Amino acid sequence: MTDRTTYVTLAGVRRRGWTDTMVRDLLGTPDVQGRDPRRWSLAPLRLYLLARVETVERTPEFAETSALSPARSSAAAAYAERRRAAVLAAIRAEPIEVPRLPGPELERRAVRHRQLLGARSPGSPPGGTPPKASGEAPAGALVRWQVSYLRQALARYEALLDGLYGETGRGEAERLLRRRLYEAIAAAYPALAQECRRRLAVER
Repeated sequence: MTDRTTYVTLAGVRRRGWTDTMVRDLLGTPDVQGRDPRRWSLAPLRLYLLARVETVERTPEFAETSALSPARSSAAAAYAERRRAAVLAAIRAEPIEVPRLPGPELERRAVRHRQLLGARSPGSPPGGTPPKASGEAPAGALVRWQVSYLRQALARYEALLDGLYGETGRGEAERLLRRRLYEAIAAAYPALAQECRRRLAVER
């Protein structure tokens, strides 16, 4: 099933074989305008829900107006495969720079991030409110919060996934990126390595 929170830019729709006329007549108004909901970008964007795009692509109206011949369909598939391979190669080669912070500063930022998050991290004990200081953190929770903070600090690397919309290709790239990010955190902070391994196992 397609993730209902996955969006395609206008350029991405065009790469799937849509013309601007088809976008206007068959998709109409973008589902989101003005920002990328994945990264809260302020860049002006027109985004379409991938699930809606795929639904329209299965209709007779799309088949009648599609500019994609069998030859162009093969070319589009070949392009998608090249794009997938290029993204995977970029993720493997990209240096992951983890913020290096003194222990007390990392703890302070992790607690602050926890307070701002407004929701419990996976595995946190139920009940209660976020602590005001690291000394008030439940046993083991501070490690989880530190990994959560560092993972968020590395969110910019998700831009490496741009241009991948197919479930299989994107899923493979997301798993590779997730593994590289957690491995980088574990290398920078050995005390957090066990939590990183736990998250990799859970999120797999």
